[in-house]
Amino acid sequence: MTTPQIEAFLEMMAVERDASPHTLAAYGRDLADADGAVGGLMSADAEGLEAWFADLSRRGLSAATAARRRSAVRQFYRFALAESWRADDPSRRLEAPKQGRPLPKVLTREEIEGLLAAAAARDGAAGPRLLALVELSYASGLRVSELLALKVEAVRRDPAFLIVRGKGGKERLAPLAPAARAAVQAWLAVRDVARKPKAPDSPWLFPSSGASGHLTPRRFAQLLDQAAIQAGIDPSRVSPHVLRHAFATHLLEGGADLRVVQTLLGHADIATTQIYTHVATDRLSEVVRSKHPLARDD
Repeated sequence: MTTPQIEAFLEMMAVERDASPHTLAAYGRDLADADGAVGGLMSADAEGLEAWFADLSRRGLSAATAARRRSAVRQFYRFALAESWRADDPSRRLEAPKQGRPLPKVLTREEIEGLLAAAAARDGAAGPRLLALVELSYASGLRVSELLALKVEAVRRDPAFLIVRGKGGKERLAPLAPAARAAVQAWLAVRDVARKPKAPDSPWLFPSSGASGHLTPRRFAQLLDQAAIQAGIDPSRVSPHVLRHAFATHLLEGGADLRVVQTLLGHADIATTQIYTHVATDRLSEVVRSKHPLARDD
């Protein structure tokens, strides 16, 4: 049950920090959990909070979830100090949990080729559409939201680059490889034929009858699962985001500069891009171990 102080904190987060409903709901659950575990946040001491925090991992919570709960509690107590509800901050000794950043899943070049072949083999308009989706994802490194938000007018003239609006409204150039351009033009031809006579044309490159007017990320993921199964790939290893990972990793394996890959992906911080160097290094090391004659045991 939420206390008046937690309610006031969440109201402040909504009004002053423009927190999203999702963030507010998560913080509300985090604070309610801590409040119940320590017998009330307003009367808790440092030892009680440390015991609650240490118990999170024993309860099976991930490091990321524990870090968010710590953040919620720390922010709550800073707010409590500002409101003079408490004269001390019992959360000050809570240390952030160490989070090992997971390496992204990556498909091999051969698996990408198999996925493209499986996409192209689908019947009717579904084949050209899925092929265009996969080619654009893999050849340009687009986020799924960027891909599905593409307007048809952006590709009508067969451009070599797309202007993409990414996170934070920042624009960047995304290159279109010849194969991707050919797939898009083939899809456009099918798309135009399939349009009902006299019906207004959808502004989206990948239109849908759903509420958004364009294909949804969930539907794209379902189509990828089907293509993965047909290509003999475990569908749990395939997703729209995995295609973006493959784009970055294969570029680095081919010798691309990290700063160039950062620009192409639209990463604000190069540290986000650097994770792909670990993936590429691991894969190259495996190639040496398995292919080089001096590295093999036999």
